[in-house]
Amino acid sequence: MKTPYIWKNGEFIAWDDALDHNITHSLHYGSWVFEWIRFYPTEDGPKIFRLKEHIQRLFYSASCMQMEIPFTEEEIINATIELVEKSGVESGYIRPIAYFGYGKMWLNPTWAPVEVAISAWAWWKYLSEDPINVKIPSIRRIDPQTIPMGAKICGNYANSILASLEIKNGGYDEWLLLDTQWFIAEWPGENVFFVRWKKVYTPTLWTILPWITRNTIIKLFKDKFDIDVKETRINPKQLWDFDEAFFVWTAAEVTPIWTITDEFLNKIEYDSWDKNSYTQKIKKIYDDVVKWKDKDYLDWLA
Repeated sequence: MKTPYIWKNGEFIAWDDALDHNITHSLHYGSWVFEWIRFYPTEDGPKIFRLKEHIQRLFYSASCMQMEIPFTEEEIINATIELVEKSGVESGYIRPIAYFGYGKMWLNPTWAPVEVAISAWAWWKYLSEDPINVKIPSIRRIDPQTIPMGAKICGNYANSILASLEIKNGGYDEWLLLDTQWFIAEWPGENVFFVRWKKVYTPTLWTILPWITRNTIIKLFKDKFDIDVKETRINPKQLWDFDEAFFVWTAAEVTPIWTITDEFLNKIEYDSWDKNSYTQKIKKIYDDVVKWKDKDYLDWLA
C-alpha cells in the first residue's frame, strides 16, 4: 500500500511524514471531506478517471461545510496528476481530503486552519468479479433533510459502518440500504441499478449521493444502447420484478448482484451473471472506457 510521497498543503512529503496532531478538529467531529478516485494502466501510462469531476465535487463538499480550501481546483488536479506520476504505480486509488486542522476544538470550526492532503497507492478491486450476495439491513440511509446528500462528508459514513457491522457475520458480501421512507436507496459507497425487459432503473437522487460512476453508467447506456435509464423511487416489493441487478462505484466499478435478501430473509435471485445480460455488457463497456480502449471517452481520462 505504501508509496514514496503524500502531497500535503502544497508540498510532496515522505509517506511516513504525513502526520497530524491528535487534537485535530476533523478527527474528533468527522468534518473531513474527501473523494475516492481510480487510475488505470493504459497504452499511454496510468490515467486518472474523471479527475476533474471528482475535484469539483470535493470543492462542493467543502462548501457544504463552509470550508475554504486554500488551493484552486486546477492546483489540486495538477498535484494529483503529479503525485500519480511520482508514485511509480500503474493502477490504484487516490484519496484527496480536506479538513479542519489543529488549533480549534469547539464544535464550530470557524478559524480552524484548513488542511489538504492527497494520497495515491496500489490496491485491489473492492469487490469480487463474481456476482455477489447482498442483504438489506435494519439501519436506514441518512435522511436528506438532516445533511446534504450530495456531499462526501466523513461523518456521514458512521451510517455505513453500522450497516456493515450488522451484516458482517451473515455470509453476505455487501448491503443495500432503504431510506427513511422505506424506498431503495444505495449502499453508501455504491449506486444500484436494476434491469427488466430491456429497461434500466435506478433510485432517484433524493436520498443518495450523485456518484460520478452512476452518471457515467447512465450516459453509457444512452450512448451504447439508446436506453434512457429511469430514475425513480423503488419499493422493496419491486425487487422481485427485476431480471438483473448490479452495483456501480469507483472502487467496485460494475459489480453484478446474484441475490438480494430482504429484512424478512426472503432471497431474490438475479440473472446478472449471464454473458448476454445488460449487466455483463455494461461491465465490459465500462472497463474499456476506463482503460483507454474505447476512444470515444478520452476526455474522461487525465
